[in-house]
Amino acid sequence: MDLEARAHSEHPDELRLWLRLMTCTQLVEKQVRNGLREQFATTLPRFDLMAQLERSPDGLKMNELSRRMMVTGGNITGITDQLVAEGLVERVDVAGDRRAWRVRLTSRGRKLFNDMAQAHEDWIVDAFAALNGKEIAQLHRLLGKVKQHSHQQMAEAT
Repeated sequence: MDLEARAHSEHPDELRLWLRLMTCTQLVEKQVRNGLREQFATTLPRFDLMAQLERSPDGLKMNELSRRMMVTGGNITGITDQLVAEGLVERVDVAGDRRAWRVRLTSRGRKLFNDMAQAHEDWIVDAFAALNGKEIAQLHRLLGKVKQHSHQQMAEAT
């Protein structure tokens, strides 16, 4: 049973909508995870780490990666060690700090990431294939309103 199936007609529409969003998110993420595993023998966390590095050609320090990915340094170290062993990322010294290093994609890692990113884009486009362009734009706009309202509430709470 998915999250949405737990909601009943007596629940507020907002709760049922939230559960539908969560269910859709989980279904799309499952498709992405399966695609990464089947086509590239990799995982979503490895893809996410490589995506962060692709956006920073000079590389990132481990603590920067940890902060951006919102996971512990231990998680980043384990994934990085695997990717280094496979020749997809490399560690380079940080000038003036003997204890630190930057992690960056190798040329082989960049090529593989570009292939994965294109497949990822295709999977996401396919996940929304039931909607036409106008519906996608409308849904994007409406969710933007929800996002803006949530940001405002959070800002007011602090």
